[in-house]
This record gives sequence, structure tokens and C-alpha cells, in this order.
Amino acid sequence: MVQIGQINKLKVIKRAEFGVFLDGDSDGEILLPRRYMPEKCELGDELEVFICYDSEDRLMATTEMPFAMVGTFANLRVKSMERVGAFLDWGLPKDLLLPFREQTRDLKVGQYAVVYLYLDKSDRISASMRLERFIDKEPGTYEPGQAVDLFIAAKSDLGYKAIINNRHWGLLFGNEVFQRLDYGQKLQGYIKNVRDDGKIDLTLQQQTGYKAAAGIAEKILQVLKERGGFLPINDKTDAEVIYDLFGVSKKKYKMALGGLYKQRLVTISDDGLRLVGPS
Repeated sequence: MVQIGQINKLKVIKRAEFGVFLDGDSDGEILLPRRYMPEKCELGDELEVFICYDSEDRLMATTEMPFAMVGTFANLRVKSMERVGAFLDWGLPKDLLLPFREQTRDLKVGQYAVVYLYLDKSDRISASMRLERFIDKEPGTYEPGQAVDLFIAAKSDLGYKAIINNRHWGLLFGNEVFQRLDYGQKLQGYIKNVRDDGKIDLTLQQQTGYKAAAGIAEKILQVLKERGGFLPINDKTDAEVIYDLFGVSKKKYKMALGGLYKQRLVTISDDGLRLVGPS
């Protein structure tokens, strides 16, 4: 049985004027239209194809890849509004249905919606904005410092809600984020803390403690050398400027800077930061 809404590796079993047929096992022969065929396509070849439905709701294969697959989250643009719901642009000719019952707010053409792709009771590929239904309710086995894949899905008063490894909710605190984050953005993050209630705090900074300070200190020295041994920054410099220069929070910058000062590698004055010795 083929996996609808997923990439499948299927064998070419029959040629036709309008394409080739692939072995769909219990789902029968599945058409790969000619426009999606690779240049060299012979009987017996195994092709990696995405399985979806054509305009007449028949199973078909394509070598084009959508923006997201069944079982994943995505931020997709509303292409049209119809009687049955919204249709989303997911990178394939036939748009993806977001039924009205799966919407959590009113939508307009051109807006984006964070959705989960699933198969409905008729095995049709659909989208839902009701993300909570598809988040794993079992606690995750994460460790502080562990690298994880994040999907930015929502914003709260505390910061950004991110989906961890396509399974669990986590939170990036707003006062610890020094870069622009957008809905649907995918990036790597790290487990900061797993609370007693199972909630997960996240961070975008990889290292903690002594190793982190050492890495930041090296970055400060590198930037100083690149800028001729001087930077016009002090305690009143905005945190955003610090992040633009070194990629860390102002708090972590000051911790690393203190270590450099104690080692007499830099001098600190009201007008700025200076490298000791040749630049």
C-alpha cells in the first residue's frame, strides 16, 4: 500500500502515451503523467514520487515536491476561498483544502495560515489549523543542551511557541530572542529546561556555562581584530547592537567580556572597547 501524501519509491510497470504507470501494490496502477517523467524512464525503473490526487480525485504520482507533506506542519498562503473552505498553495497544481471546520480564525486570500497536513476519513489530503490535536501528548525525553529542530508556530505574551521535532510544544522566551522570527520558520534550537509539569523551555544558543563564555570571548576578540582593535560600545549600548556584532545576548556578552578583562586582553572605557596589544 502506498503512503498518500508522502514520498514513495515505486516501480515503472507500464508505458502509455500520456505517461507511465507505477506499481501501487494494493492501490493498483498509479499514473505518473508524462510532464513529470524523468528524461530516462524505462520499465522496471524505481522512481521516488509524491503520491496525491488529481483533479478528478484519482491517485496520481508526481516528481514535483510540495512545500509540506502529510504528518508535518507548514505555513501556507491562502490562494482562494470557496464554499467548502480555503484552498492553500502548497506547491502543487491542485491546491490543498483547509475546511471551514478546521479553521480557527477567519481567513482572506493572500493571508498565511500555520497548518498541519493530515489524511481525512476518506484518505484525502487536508489541512487543519487546530494544531493542538496533532501535538504529541506524551512527554518528550529531552535533555538540557540537546539540539532539536524547531518550527515557529505561534506567539504568546511570553515569547514564541515552537514545535519541537514535529512533535511537542516548546517556548522561546521573547527577552532571550535577538533575531527576527516568522511564523513557519524552521531553525535549529536547543533544550534549555524541561519543567516538572512537562513544559519545555527552549533557547537558540548552543552552549552554556564556561564553554559558552569561551566561545563568545573568541568572537569578541575576532571582531575587535577585524575592526582595527576598537569598538565604540559600552554598558549603555543596546542589546540589539550587541547581538548584531556577536550573535549573543548582552548578558552573555558581558560575562565573556569580564573574562577577557581579567586576562588583560582588552581595556574598557566610556568611549568603547579596545584590544590590548597589536591589532
